[in-house]
Amino acid sequence: MADSPSSNMPELSVSELSMALKRTIETAYDHVRVRGELGRVTIARSGHMYADLKDDKAVLNTIMWKGQVSRLPFRPEEGLEVIATGRLSTYPGRSNYQLIADSLRPAGVGALMALLEERKKKLAAEGLFDEQHKKRLPFLPATVGVVTSPTGAVIRDILHRIRDRFPVRVILWPALVQGDTAAPQITTAIRGFNAMTGADRPDVLIVGRGGGSIEDLWPFNEEDVVRAAFESEIPLISAVGHETDTTLIDYVSDARAPTPTGAAEIAVPVRSELQLQLDDIGQRLKRALVRNIRRGAERVQATRLPRPERLLESKRQRFDTISDRLPRALQTQVERRRARLDAIGAGLVSPKQIVREKQGKLETLASRLGAGLSQAAAKKRIAFARSASRLRPEPLVSDARRARKALTDTARRARPALDRILTAKRQAFASEEKLLETLSYQATLKRGYAIVRDTNGKVLRTISQVADKPEIGLTLADGQINLSPTGQATKAPKPKTAKPTPKKDGSDQGSLF
Repeated sequence: MADSPSSNMPELSVSELSMALKRTIETAYDHVRVRGELGRVTIARSGHMYADLKDDKAVLNTIMWKGQVSRLPFRPEEGLEVIATGRLSTYPGRSNYQLIADSLRPAGVGALMALLEERKKKLAAEGLFDEQHKKRLPFLPATVGVVTSPTGAVIRDILHRIRDRFPVRVILWPALVQGDTAAPQITTAIRGFNAMTGADRPDVLIVGRGGGSIEDLWPFNEEDVVRAAFESEIPLISAVGHETDTTLIDYVSDARAPTPTGAAEIAVPVRSELQLQLDDIGQRLKRALVRNIRRGAERVQATRLPRPERLLESKRQRFDTISDRLPRALQTQVERRRARLDAIGAGLVSPKQIVREKQGKLETLASRLGAGLSQAAAKKRIAFARSASRLRPEPLVSDARRARKALTDTARRARPALDRILTAKRQAFASEEKLLETLSYQATLKRGYAIVRDTNGKVLRTISQVADKPEIGLTLADGQINLSPTGQATKAPKPKTAKPTPKKDGSDQGSLF
C-alpha cells in the first residue's frame, strides 16, 4: 500500500527548480545596465572573461564571452569603474546568479582605487616613502619575526624555505590578514615585535599573506599599518600578494618580496653557499701564506752579496747608455738655449745705438736753443734800434738801459735754467743707458752664459746641430773661443766695437748775445 501524500504541492527536482528560477530571472531581467567597480578580473584560456562587479555592499559575478571581449576598446583592470550592459542569468551548477555582459565601457576610477591613490599621495607627501628612511637588512639574522595567519600556506612556505637555506629561529605573531579586524591585529603585531627586548627580539620582520583581490589585500593599505611599518626599528620585509600585487606597505617597507617564499630568501642566506665561500677563502689564505713564505725565502737568497764584477755590470751598462745619450741631450739643450737667446736678442736694440740717438737729439736741442736765443736777441736789438730812431735820445737812453738790464737779467736766468734742463736730460739718458746695458745680451754673457755659433757665425740651438760641426765658437763676455773636435781651444779675435761718442757738457754753448 503506497504512502499517502502529506501535501498536495507538486514535488520538484533540484534541476526543475533551478531551471524555473533561471527562466524567471532571465525573463524579468533580460536587459539591464549595471554600474560598479571591477574586482577580480580573469581571462580564461578560451578567451572568456570572468570578473566581479561590485560596490561597497554587494558583488555581482560577471561573464563576457570571447567575441565581445575581443571587441573591447580597453583592457579591463581591477579597480576600474565600468558600466556593463547585458542580462541576468543563473548557473545551476553552483546555485548563483550572474550577469552575462554584452558590452562594457569605463565609467571612471573605482572608489577603492581612488581612496588608495589619495592615501598614497598623502603618505608620500609626508616623506614615508623616501629612500633615506630605508634600513639595511642584517646579513645573518639570529631570529626572524613573521606576521601572518597561523593557518595559511604563507607560514609553511616561509618555514620551509628558511629550513632549506639557513635554519634560524622563527617567531610567529598570529594575525588575521583579511577582514575588518585584520589591520588592527597587523599593527599590534609589528609594534609588539618592536617592543620586545632580550634574546627574543627579532633581527628582521616579515609581513606577508597570499594573493587576492584588492578587497582581500586592503588591510595592508590601511594608514595604521603603513605607519607602524614606517616606525618599526626592526628592518621589515613586505611579502603581500603576488608579484603583480602592490599595497602601501610595500612602499614603506625596507625591502619588498614578490612572494612570501621570496621574503624568506631575502631574510636569510644559503648556508651551503656560505660554506663554499668560507672554504674558498680558506684555500686562498693557504695559497697566500705559501706565496709569502716563498717570497721570504727568495728575499733571503737575494740578500747574499754577488761578486763585484756583477755589481758593476749594470752600472757600466747604464753609464754607456747615458754616455750615448749625452751628446744628443747637450745639443738639444744648446739649441733650445740658442733659440731662446735669439728670440730675446731679436727684440732688443743696441744700447750704444739708443745712446747715440739720445745724444743726437740732445745736441740738436742744444743747438736750436742757442740759435733761438741769438735770434731773439737780434730781434730785440732791431726793435730797439727802430724805437730809438723814433724817440728822443734821453728817453731812449733810459729805455735802452732798462731793456739792457732786463735782457741781462733774462740771459742770467736763462743760463741756469738751460743748465738744469741739460743736466736732467743727461741723467735720464744715463739711466736709460744703464737699463739697456742691463737688459742687453752682453750683460747676460757677463752672468756666465755663452752663445754657440758655427764657423759661419750661425747660432746653434740644439745638441744635434753641435754634434756634426767640426768646430764651434763660444761667445763669452770678454771675447770668443773656438773649439775644435780635439778639444783644443783658440781665442778668436776680439770684435771691434764702435767708440762711444763723447758727451757734451754744454760748456761750449757760448753767450746768448
